[in-house]
Amino acid sequence: SGCAVKYSGYLEQQDEPFCTNCNSKSPGLMKLGQDITLWGLEIGLLTMKKGEVARFVFMPGYAYGQRGCLPLIPPNATVLFEVEVLDFLDTNESDTFFELTAEQQDTFPLQKVLKVADTERQFGNYLYYKQHFESAKDRYARAFSILRRSPSSEAEQRQIDASKLLVLLNLSLTYLKLERPAQALVYGERALEIDQRNAKALFRCGQACLCMREYEKSRYFLVRAQRIQPFNHEINNELKKLARYYRDYMEKEKEMCRQMFAS
Repeated sequence: SGCAVKYSGYLEQQDEPFCTNCNSKSPGLMKLGQDITLWGLEIGLLTMKKGEVARFVFMPGYAYGQRGCLPLIPPNATVLFEVEVLDFLDTNESDTFFELTAEQQDTFPLQKVLKVADTERQFGNYLYYKQHFESAKDRYARAFSILRRSPSSEAEQRQIDASKLLVLLNLSLTYLKLERPAQALVYGERALEIDQRNAKALFRCGQACLCMREYEKSRYFLVRAQRIQPFNHEINNELKKLARYYRDYMEKEKEMCRQMFAS
């Protein structure tokens, strides 16, 4: 499991913590058993929910043992931890899935595959909101790779497509943030193959084309998006931006022509 926690660890009779991450504005997502290895803390966190605050007192056997951890932690120390869970993501099933061979993954039940893909997407969302766009993109790509299995019915195809659509929209947006509009357009167009009237996909494609100065193509996508959501401020603002850019572009073109003929 992965969790974002704020924590401070104290020794008995000491006011100052020997360890804390409360000074960090945005603690990252930490994996239990990898980033968090204190046995008592692992057990304690598994009993907590998102938003919960708790205090744990750990005897040496659940903390730093007989030897302690010098110079900070003396031998046989009892420690107190104050913990707040900011976010919690159950990644156990996801971790299990990626340890399987390709053949085993293919026989994994579809509902579990969709759950794993959703966990990876949520992990990507978490990283995206922390502005770790490269890592978020990798998580979304991992989610998309899972969804490439062949469906055994139309109902399964619809379920896979619904999950794929969310991941493709996330990939398109993240590539825009990474200033790679050509890739953003590729994923936006893939999303449109699943749902040609998806306003978000049309909007992403329009944004990507605008970044690449493909003004006619950008207008084509944005106008289609506006027809579906006429009162969407983001779409309308992007169309205004497009009009402004296009006007500047045409004026520069005219100026170039004038200079060519003047000489």
